Amino acid sequence: MSALTVSQDPERSWDDLVRFWEEMEWPEGSKVEIIEGIVTVSPAPAPRHNVIAARIQRRLYSVIPEDWEIFQTLALSVPSRLGMLIPDLVVAPLPDCAESDTHVPAAVAELVVEVTSKSNARHDRVSKPAAYATAGIPLYLLVDRWAPDGPTVTLYGEPQGDVYRPLSTAKFGEPVKLPAPFDLVIDTGEFPVD
Repeated sequence: MSALTVSQDPERSWDDLVRFWEEMEWPEGSKVEIIEGIVTVSPAPAPRHNVIAARIQRRLYSVIPEDWEIFQTLALSVPSRLGMLIPDLVVAPLPDCAESDTHVPAAVAELVVEVTSKSNARHDRVSKPAAYATAGIPLYLLVDRWAPDGPTVTLYGEPQGDVYRPLSTAKFGEPVKLPAPFDLVIDTGEFPVD
């Protein structure tokens, strides 16, 4: 993993950081995000990680409106948190996501899903939810394969400032229910365990 920090004038720093993120040639297949003002380069996720995201995505397609989409590589900007984040899944209205060539405001998302990787689980547990809550994204689903007490899935909602309220937590193998507008039960028993 590699990082670049930009500080000084916050507004200028954000613009410079985004320009750097947009214009730099990054290693093919890597995931490049700006997390709390630090450019973070991560390798492509492992196959089990992708299987979990694909199974959630398949279930979500059965309940989202026709004018919504599920994105796997959509960059969400949260300038107030110096963040350009690429969740594993983003559910958002399609018209709101066609505005830019590189990223969209995080506030367009209705749901973000993160599946932890061993090397960056802290980002998915701490830094990213704070940014998503700040942006007002209604729901955050964290599939934490590396949780200290074993793999869990936690649904967060009701963002206030930079904090979400945990709505439900389940161990792998137990169902997780997403509320309206999804009204969907996800069977975590379908998730591969490491």
